[in-house]
Amino acid sequence: EDIVKGTVDANHACGGVLGPEAWTGCNVNMLTDMDQSDPISGFPIYKSLLCEIAKVGTSQGSGLDNAGLDNSEGELEVKAAVRQAPKREVYLDNNATTPLAPLVREFMHEAESSYGNASSIHAAGRISRKIIDHARRKIAQALGCTARRIVFTGSGSESNNYVLKGILSLSNNGNGGGNGSARADKKQHIVTSAIEHPSVLGVCKWLEEVVGVDVTYLPVDAAGMVNPRDLKDAMRPETALVSVMLANNETGTIQPIKELAAIAHEGGALMHTDAVQGFGKIAINLDDLGVDFLSVSAHKLNGPKGVGALYVGRGANLEPLIHGGGQEHGMRAGTENITGIAGFGRAVELIPEKLAGTDRMIALRDTLYQGIKGTVPEVRLNGHTDARLSNTLNITMPGFRGESVVLALARYGVYLSSGSACKSGSSAPSEALLAMGLGEDDAHCSLRFSLGTDTTPDDIRYVVESLRDVVARSRNFIHFVPCR
Repeated sequence: EDIVKGTVDANHACGGVLGPEAWTGCNVNMLTDMDQSDPISGFPIYKSLLCEIAKVGTSQGSGLDNAGLDNSEGELEVKAAVRQAPKREVYLDNNATTPLAPLVREFMHEAESSYGNASSIHAAGRISRKIIDHARRKIAQALGCTARRIVFTGSGSESNNYVLKGILSLSNNGNGGGNGSARADKKQHIVTSAIEHPSVLGVCKWLEEVVGVDVTYLPVDAAGMVNPRDLKDAMRPETALVSVMLANNETGTIQPIKELAAIAHEGGALMHTDAVQGFGKIAINLDDLGVDFLSVSAHKLNGPKGVGALYVGRGANLEPLIHGGGQEHGMRAGTENITGIAGFGRAVELIPEKLAGTDRMIALRDTLYQGIKGTVPEVRLNGHTDARLSNTLNITMPGFRGESVVLALARYGVYLSSGSACKSGSSAPSEALLAMGLGEDDAHCSLRFSLGTDTTPDDIRYVVESLRDVVARSRNFIHFVPCR
């Protein structure tokens, strides 16, 4: 029994050594299934996630393959769960990444034959250059800018890094332009929010600790919204950049970027928004937003992974993050990813169809929420009720550990995310949810459902039915314990 209790503790600490001595001293092979991996940590799954466990008499065999438990008092009978394929698969983790659209895959396959280096002047090179230029125009049209303002990168994270590091290098060299042209040299202050993507928060922490930059982290309200008044109060003469995401990847809350950009410019700073999560889900017009930099990524809108883009406004210069050749007008060195860029452009062409389905997506999302509420009445919504991405539903189910629900639903073929992230063997709650005022327990008990363009009403019904079954069974599964 101590071994089982220790295994349960380990399940909820991503493998941390928390169990009694009987667990810590046993052979780990007794506890793990080497053929299955935890989707959160990547480590083999503990057998208690795959089995129902019951105490039996001492005269019965243990049921475990390992003979090390044969002589233990009060042995355990392990009834292995039947590993049957789920009735259907429902992917509701589209804010993490999206499946490649068939039309995009087909277009990329055709582009694979374009082997020439786009920097070459021969025919093969010109074909590759034509593919890049076509994709650049498509992205520019979707954003409402000229094609020369679009710089291809390797990801949305790279685009964010490029802005945050590039603007500081430029500022310290005494260069500027655009809305920030009147800035003093060596500006060492950045303003961002407490709920940004790690590719922004991580860089800001690095700039603070290594470079000595001063960073102000704007708070958010209970709905995850930045108050423009807080930005106005945070502005200083030495503020070089304001970076606030367009839509949050966890809750879907949409920020008042137009108002924030106006405040940034009034204070002599440049404005960047991470639009990776919003691009393809809400209409974006750069003239209306008024930002100087905007980051996007292909794999969030049914395009390929490994390719992103950055809008750089007129006069809003940056020091290159990667030096080398003269690719991307000298702003991003490295031979271009022709196939990935081609897929990005094709995926962008599908955006109008996605936007046309916004009302349908909202209806599915709200139906899902009502279905969950019917199963768990105490469920709470995390995020703004109205200013929210149409596909995103973040909830807290008090008493139900998020990772446990994710793993349990995965057995039904339902895939989603929890509000905890396993890092270095410990479970940390979502920083965004904590910033919104949730306690650690509630953050640990949160779930994110992010619907896709192919999500159907039947999918939603199946998810609700599966969750209802999981909740009903939770009292009988030793691994499915209340959040602590």
